[in-house]
Parts: sequence; C-alpha cells; structure tokens
Amino acid sequence: MARRIKDANLQSREARRKLKIRDRLYVRAIDKDVAIGYRRTKSGAGTWWMRIYLGAQKYRFEPIGTADDLSDADGVAILDFWQAQAKVREAPRRATTKGPLTVADVVNDYVAFLEAHKKSAIDVRRRMDAHVLPVLGDIECSALTAERVHKWHLALARQPAMLRTARGAKRQYRKVVDDDGDNARARKVSANRVLAMLRAALNRAWRAGKISSDLAWRRVQPFKSVEIARQRFLTVAEAQRLINACDPDFRALVRAALETGCRYGELTRLTVADLNLQTGTLTVQQSKSGRPRHVVLTDEGRDFFGRLCAGRAGHEVMLRHDDGSPWRSTQQSRRMREACERAHISPAIPFHGLRHSWASLAVMAGMPLMVVARNLGHVDLRMVQEHYGHLASDYVADAIRANAPRFGMVEQASTAMLHRVGIAMRP
Repeated sequence: MARRIKDANLQSREARRKLKIRDRLYVRAIDKDVAIGYRRTKSGAGTWWMRIYLGAQKYRFEPIGTADDLSDADGVAILDFWQAQAKVREAPRRATTKGPLTVADVVNDYVAFLEAHKKSAIDVRRRMDAHVLPVLGDIECSALTAERVHKWHLALARQPAMLRTARGAKRQYRKVVDDDGDNARARKVSANRVLAMLRAALNRAWRAGKISSDLAWRRVQPFKSVEIARQRFLTVAEAQRLINACDPDFRALVRAALETGCRYGELTRLTVADLNLQTGTLTVQQSKSGRPRHVVLTDEGRDFFGRLCAGRAGHEVMLRHDDGSPWRSTQQSRRMREACERAHISPAIPFHGLRHSWASLAVMAGMPLMVVARNLGHVDLRMVQEHYGHLASDYVADAIRANAPRFGMVEQASTAMLHRVGIAMRP
C-alpha cells in the first residue's frame, strides 16, 4: 500500500478555510509526475483536482470531485483529502494514456494556462463548465464539425439565462417576458462571449499542433450587430440620491464605484495600502485582464478614500461590512435593488451600472476616450468607443465649433433672403 502523503494545509477542512481564495490551485505532489490540487471558492465547497506532468513544462488538469468543506465525505461525489488522494493514485495510468484529444482536454488545458499566467480564469471556467463541457466536452477534436459548433451556438442563444442553483439540484432558468427583444439580444451577446472563449481554447491547441485543422470553429460566425446595448447610467442627481438611500456600509461601496469606475470584484479586493494619497491614485492589483492598473482620483475621491482609510493598517480590506467582514460574491445585488427602490430610480440598475455611469458622465464632460479607457483598465479604445463614443458627440461638436477655421461673416440679410427663396449656395 502506497504511503499516504500528509499536508497540513489541505488535509482538514479547518486548515482549508484559512487558505486565500485565488485562481491557481493549491498543489501537493503525490507521486512521480502526479499531484493533488485544491481550489477554494468564494462560496460553496472547494474542489479537488488532479495535476499530471506531461513533460516540457506542460500539465494536464482534471477535476476529481467536491471537497468535504461543507458536507461529510461519501467517497463518491464528496471526498476528503485522503479519498481524493487515493483517487489521484488510481487515475494516473488511465489519465496519461495517450488517447483521442477531446474538447474537455483542450478546455482544461486552456483554463490551466490562464491560471498559470495569473490571468483571471474564474469567468472562463464557470462559462465553460456551464455551457461547453456538458454539450461538447466528450467530443473528439478531430470529429468536431462546423455544423456541430453552429448548432450548439444557436441553442445557447435560445436558452434562457441560468440562475444560481444548489450543487446537485435541477438547473433553474430565469423567467423573462421579452417585450422589446433586448433579452434575445443579451442572450446572443452571451452566446458570442462563450463562443469566443471556446475558440481561444481550441486555437491554442491548434497552434500547438494538437489539432490538425481549425475549420470547425473558424467557419462559425458570431451573431452580428448585437453588442451595442442600451446603456443605462445615472445622472449626477440620481447618483446623489442613490448614495443617500444606501445602508452605511453599502454606501461606501457605491460611492467608491462612482468615484473610480471600478468593478465590484476589484473594489472588494482593495486594501488600505492600495491607496496613495500623494499621487491621488488607487492601485488595482487584481483586474479582469490580469494586469494591475492605477486609477486616478478626483480631489473629492481622494478625500473620500482618505477618510475611509484613516488610521487603518495597510493590510486591512478597504471596503467591508459594518462588522468587519469582507464583501462576498453577489452580496451587492439585493442591496442595489433596495437602494434603487428607496432612491426612486426606475428602472433599477445593477451595480455594474455604476461603472457605466462613471464612464458616461466623464465622456459627456469632455474627458478624452483614451483617458477613460486607461482609467477603466481597457487595453485599447474599442470597448470605450463602442459603448460610450456616441456620448462624446456633443464634446466633438463643441470642439469643432470652437477650433474650426473661420472664413468671414456671411451677411445676415443675404442669408435670410437665400433661405426665403430656397436658393442653394454653391462654392
């Protein structure tokens, strides 16, 4: 019998609760070229993974079960550390046998690549697990066809939005009455986003020579002209009413979003040390793109964050509940709906609408799109031009009227006469 490998950080649920939540796995080598991995999640039980070394600094990752973080282990679906270790020991020979490359293999390798390069893989992993692996995961890449991918893409666009469902329970979907077609547009946008993620995973395998042709997914076109949504943003007066209508701890979170344009996840990960009062900036260490950025604050923003962080240690979480606990995933949704209702903001906007509000108000005030893009964390102008470019039209018009060349005054009487008789002026 193989010797059991101990690990103080993984072998008990109490120890695992103390681990920091991160995209990368916590790994413990079990045998030659094979290791057990654990991922702690923000909500729910963590998951056990198997990592197999393939050579040339490449690894294969496979999920093997749910950790016994919340429920007692049953040895099948819920595993404790020792059961997961035993399962890993049994699996290497079967897993390392060179067989047909499946879509699931490609997806798992792609997610592991994102995690290894410290890019945010949470959204990619969730969408792949929910929409790709259940339908396409078992298909061999060599057998994947454009027709199969096309049908999957169409079905995904017709499927209602998923609701959060307890593990093991029947999948629940959102019931939406689509009167104006905007819900159908949103579902197509979501389907396009998942298709882009699947393409990225398959393209990476194709460029590595693991797949002979990319025609199966290159021939599938995303839905056209669906990306432009009707952006709902707050006016300054609405933003002030919303801030006043919030509970005290949520008020700080809302104010921080309106002052910075940061995403909810970026704000909840800020620490006191991320504020630099000398430069008037916030450092977002973990962004969606995986790259840190510095958000420039206004004088009001600097004063607000200065008061928020005064007298606190640098390692402390900057924005938190009144009892000192950090904000968790989705905890903002209900609070936002209630605050909008109290502030008489109808229709209510989601928390992400505060980011749109910052960008929209900044563009309408004349801030150059490149500056907006930089503060929001976009690598180029494409997203900003797509969503906010139309708001800059007044700024462009004012700039042209102020700076375009003049060629002398046209006589008022002549202009009035020409308009009356309907004569067109020609050069």
